[in-house]
Order: sequence, then C-alpha cells, then structure tokens
Amino acid sequence: MIDWLRGASAKAAPDPEIDLGGRRVPIVLKRLRNARRLTLRLAPDGSEVRVTLPAWAEGREAIAFAHSRKGWLADQLGKLPARTAPAPGGEVRYRGASLKVEWDARSPRQPVVAGETLRIGGPETGIEPRIRRWLEAEALRLAETDMREYCAAAGLDPVPMGLTRAQRRWGSCSDKARIRINWRLVQAPDFVRRSVVAHEVAHLVHFDHSPAFHALLGQLFEGEITAADRWLKEHGRGLYASFG
Repeated sequence: MIDWLRGASAKAAPDPEIDLGGRRVPIVLKRLRNARRLTLRLAPDGSEVRVTLPAWAEGREAIAFAHSRKGWLADQLGKLPARTAPAPGGEVRYRGASLKVEWDARSPRQPVVAGETLRIGGPETGIEPRIRRWLEAEALRLAETDMREYCAAAGLDPVPMGLTRAQRRWGSCSDKARIRINWRLVQAPDFVRRSVVAHEVAHLVHFDHSPAFHALLGQLFEGEITAADRWLKEHGRGLYASFG
C-alpha cells in the first residue's frame, strides 16, 4: 500500500489502465468522504489497481498517481503466485493441506476427500466450478461449527453465518446480528479460519477493537492470534491463486 499526500497534481488526462509487465490492468477509483490522502493498492488477485481518494481529489489526479507508481505496482504483481486452476492431476488446497485432484468421469460429480486426494467425477470441463462450489459449502459448514462453539463460549445465541468473496477483508460482523467470512479461508489451516470466526464473534459483544474486545478474543480463541495474523499476512495472497 502507498499513500500520497495532497499537493501532487496531474498535467494531462491519463490512461485508466496501466501496463504492468505486459499485462493491462484497470485502475479502479473509490472516493471516501473521510479519506485524507490518496491510497494505492493492488487487488489480492492482481485483477485491478485500486486507488482510494478523498472528496477534494480529482479522478485524473488519482489515475496519474497510480501511473507514477508503476514500478512498485509491477513488483507487487510479480510477487503474486501464478494462478493455477484446478485440473485432473493438479492440486487443491483444503484446510491447510494440498489434495491431488483425481478425476474419473464415472465417479460421482460431488468431490470427496480420500486421504491426500480429492476425487471427482462428471464432465471434465466442469471440474473447476464444481470444486469451487464444494469448497464454498465446506467453508460455510466449518465456519458455522466454529461460530456455534465460540458463541456458546461467549454466552451468546448463534447468529446467521454467510460467506463473502471480498478481496480486502477476511471477515465481518454486521450490526451484531450476522457474521460473514471469506470463503477462501477454507484453504487455510483450521486455526487461521477459526481465529477469524472468533474475532467476529467477539465483535458480537464489543463492536470495536477496545481492550475489552481483545480480552474476550483471547478468552475465546484457543490458539495464538498473532500466529494466525502472521499466517494471513505471509500467505493470504496465495489463497487467491487457484480460483478467479
């Protein structure tokens, strides 16, 4: 992430796309009322360059800012893992492990974990969307189990649980009434997913990041929050490598 303080300006209307190592990437602007500076990010999957800008900034100024940081953006894009769509003989990440995709058209269409393999049948052309739907269902099933466990520990009734495909947040708590987590967490080790669910359950009680919130989170989560946070910081972008 790069911030740009007020004062820089653009001299000409720049291109709303940027060339990063031969790849044309769109520049997406998001205006925030409370923003005080331009903030530049590359989407976790490298699909777009995102610039957040305050109310006073001009759109072409923000686009020019992105172009002025072309080298930095290209470096960030180069650090992203190459996208590898699930295919027969390939691998799928599930709960921190790599499963080899074993396809047989005569087998059931529903994926099944068998040891270190993921068995799947049906048409070969539909493997990727079927595996993704299965992973999303598993993500919801596991997260709901986590949520019920942590709600019980906090003396709360269970709340509705949903999935998100957000690229900037791993979880969210809406008005202390609903929890959503990023479905891609099903690819991470269990302790990472559970830390996110525990975090959102703690928000059901404390809708902030106060000392009381952190104290409750420490009571709910059985592992080390710092270790889970560190895993996401170091490996989170890799969760975007297998699916678009």
